[in-house]
Amino acid sequence: MTTQPRIGIIMGSDSDLPVMREAAHVCEEFGVPYEIKVVSAHRTPADMAAYGSTAHERGIDVIIAGAGGAAHLPGMIASYSTLPVIGVPIPTKQLRGLDSLMSIVQMPSGVPVATVAIGAGRNAGILAIEMLAIALPELRTKLAAFKSAMAEESRKKNENL
Repeated sequence: MTTQPRIGIIMGSDSDLPVMREAAHVCEEFGVPYEIKVVSAHRTPADMAAYGSTAHERGIDVIIAGAGGAAHLPGMIASYSTLPVIGVPIPTKQLRGLDSLMSIVQMPSGVPVATVAIGAGRNAGILAIEMLAIALPELRTKLAAFKSAMAEESRKKNENL
């Protein structure tokens, strides 16, 4: 694989970084180059539009977008891009992320956003890797090993019962 980013990880604020860093860790585990940026749908809408409309030109294949509260970023990025977008609802103080989840998961027809659980940056990273693995046999092999190790770890837990 190249060192050019294949996965774009974006978030509405740096306060989302603890959750979104988990997606970056997955990319690192699988050896997939990524970029990570703050791109706010509300504070920097022109930057957001430029990011969404040009990501494919920079070699990005999948975008992971984390947002809290009104959580417009994943849907707005999806409206500007032809790439698959994975939305990560960020937990909030007031509603613990339920507001974020509802905002991201209720996209209108024609503007899909794959959505993971509240705070599930790691699962977003794994889903992005699975999407890339459709066309990259070396990633499929790594995913098979990952899932096998996960299954073995789960089986070993029986020893402690």
